[in-house]
Amino acid sequence: MTYVNFNRPSLKSLNSFLDNVLNELPSPDSYREQSSGFNFPAVNIFELKENYELVFNVPGRSKEDFKITVDKNILTVSFHKKEETKDENKKQVKKEFSLQSFKRSFTLDEKVIADDIAAKYENGLLILSIPKKEEVKAEAKQIAVS
Repeated sequence: MTYVNFNRPSLKSLNSFLDNVLNELPSPDSYREQSSGFNFPAVNIFELKENYELVFNVPGRSKEDFKITVDKNILTVSFHKKEETKDENKKQVKKEFSLQSFKRSFTLDEKVIADDIAAKYENGLLILSIPKKEEVKAEAKQIAVS
């Protein structure tokens, strides 16, 4: 059996139109962030023997754009994106990601030393190290029952 393909310009233009429309729709993640008004990066919190670690997943940023403050036991981590310079020789055809500003706050308790918090940014991760006070570092002792 021979397959014959008829030239249907109206179908081609409809497919082209649908492709263009679908390519311009925002991704579900960006829609959720924009519609909810929240743009928080993912963070993992670890407890170690000597300290706590907060690890933020923030790829593609510059360490100079982060602002980390502690005020009245509230740790605030924020990122403010600087204006991008437009290149006259480059036309953007599609944009699926952006580096949006964010701000996250965490309440610190009396078990940590807020003055000694350290931060580093490497491989797209912002890592905050929050040291524990001495009395918190003591390991639990097991008591034998006699």
